[in-house]
Amino acid sequence: MRKSNSSQKITTSSLRIIGGQWKRRILTFIVVDDLRPTPDRVRETLFNWLQFEIQGKRCLDAFAGSGALGVEALSRNAAECVFIEKHAGQAKQLQQTLTDFGKPMPVLVGDTLQLLNQQKTPFDVIFLDPPYALNFWQPVCELLVKQQLIHADSWIYIEADRDWSALGLPVAWQAIKNTRAGSVHGFLVRYIPVETL
Repeated sequence: MRKSNSSQKITTSSLRIIGGQWKRRILTFIVVDDLRPTPDRVRETLFNWLQFEIQGKRCLDAFAGSGALGVEALSRNAAECVFIEKHAGQAKQLQQTLTDFGKPMPVLVGDTLQLLNQQKTPFDVIFLDPPYALNFWQPVCELLVKQQLIHADSWIYIEADRDWSALGLPVAWQAIKNTRAGSVHGFLVRYIPVETL
């Protein structure tokens, strides 16, 4: 007879916040399928790029997982971060972490595409790090434009397991900076409508 999922042991892991007010604090997360936090080296590079773009800004961690990217942004004085996470247990863990850190923020549970359809206010900085196998980069980017969730000065961070040209994004999406650690590719991106190119 199979054991129910409720009797299975929950495994947790942790990482350290790299910078800001919570530097060196421990972020604990549940180990679930497809959850692979952004490597420290890539996170450090990303937030060096964004060091003058985070303070007071509205952020979105679209596939939150551990929440490392959004929490790192809040640590560096982002005004707000909306987290989206499909795994209910991990979402609850992240909500508890944010409360413990003294900065509770919305953690929306469910499918990213569906939940983005419900958002009405544009974001200044978006972290887009979906499970690689889902190939969600293009559908999410299209939805961000359709729902007017980005503006002319928005920054979008895209993480992938492939080179920029293999993501298949339209020409309006421009990779301004890029980094790599092993198989992880990170891109800092602007959406520049074709008529302005």
